[in-house]
Amino acid sequence: MSSPTIYALASGRGRAGIAVIRLSGPDSISTVQKLSGKKLAPRRAVATALYDPTGGEHLDDALCIAFPAPASFTGEDVAEIQVHGGPAVIQGVLNVLGREPALRMAAPGEFTRRAFEAGKMDLTAAESIADLIDAETEAQRRQALRQHGGALAGVCDGWRDELIAALAHWEAAIDFSDEELPGDLEAATAVSIERLRGEIEAVLADAQAGERLREGIYLAIIGPPNAGKSSLLNLLARRDVAIVAETAGTTRDVIEVHLDLGGYPVIAADTAGLRETNEVVEREGVRRARARAETADLRLAVFDTTQWPPASDALKAVCGGETIIVANKSDLLDCPSPMEWEGAPVFLVSVETGAGIDDLLIALTQAVADGFDEVAAPVVTRARHREALNECMRSLVDFLARPDKLAHPEIGGEDLRLAARALGRVTGRVDVEDLLDVIFSDFCIGK
Repeated sequence: MSSPTIYALASGRGRAGIAVIRLSGPDSISTVQKLSGKKLAPRRAVATALYDPTGGEHLDDALCIAFPAPASFTGEDVAEIQVHGGPAVIQGVLNVLGREPALRMAAPGEFTRRAFEAGKMDLTAAESIADLIDAETEAQRRQALRQHGGALAGVCDGWRDELIAALAHWEAAIDFSDEELPGDLEAATAVSIERLRGEIEAVLADAQAGERLREGIYLAIIGPPNAGKSSLLNLLARRDVAIVAETAGTTRDVIEVHLDLGGYPVIAADTAGLRETNEVVEREGVRRARARAETADLRLAVFDTTQWPPASDALKAVCGGETIIVANKSDLLDCPSPMEWEGAPVFLVSVETGAGIDDLLIALTQAVADGFDEVAAPVVTRARHREALNECMRSLVDFLARPDKLAHPEIGGEDLRLAARALGRVTGRVDVEDLLDVIFSDFCIGK
């Protein structure tokens, strides 16, 4: 039974020069031919007028393209209509399609889901399409393209192939125990599994760089009141996102803004000034500021340079982990000179005049870039990937920990099956038929 034909606006909503409406399913091409009155040749754009089949109303002049199955994105018959990008034009065409009894509106992600179900892509490639659409920085775009090209899927499939080969040999110890089998089967399998375990462990030891690149690295701007934290955030964001005032304690809550630093996504948070206070709301703001600082990937500790150096305890309270120290208001000094604290450089800046900001941005961008290793592929970009790989690791560790594996080979075989199944969930390729092919080709059992 074939799937129903679906349709949806494939381009963004709002005014634009062109809008693309996509259809997929057995009635997609015939429906567009019905609206245009023209036969569509495969993969050739046809300029045509579109009409409402019920009343003959002229809807728009469009370009229509047919992609017959299976050579299409979804593997089904697909048709695309390119119309002028005015909201009224788009809605008019969608209304006509909605009146066709064989069609229905597509659910979110349904085109990509059909492509996956048709074997056009694996799950990591399907996920990468969403990541490409959501990418706001160059680094995010590059990571999504690597995933779409099979950076993780290729390695996971290779690991799974090796596991299936090992399992095929191991199954022989169960199903064909009366045959003559290699004497070093247990040792050879253990060596192979240990190597796989080490490779997977190395991929997982990435400090969750892939997930952080997808979601953004967290930067907390912290320090005492009136040091210029909110002004610095506004400067980084190049717009007024935080209220700036002379009154200490103006910032009460955490204010976040998304930045692009050197192609990397950063979520910068302005926080309440750190000080002791009896005011209830401000005290809650200070608590939230400390909590955000503790969980941040990187911190900018901002101080007033006219009150430098601050008390040592105040510095130590905010300068743990990855922290860049900033002394603001250098324009108020007669003779600004280089500063440092316990061997670490202190960036002397003036948010008011812009002095020193370029050097601070270079250091901040480098600190963000140091948190990622784009050269190391594949990358685990989602919690789902990491969960499946960890599950695979646990099964491999269980297999290796069994003292006398051949005494109960069926238990070890189950460990390997669970590991292979976990890897299959990364890409969506969870099948067992290829196991039989390996068994018969390697062991000549059917002689």
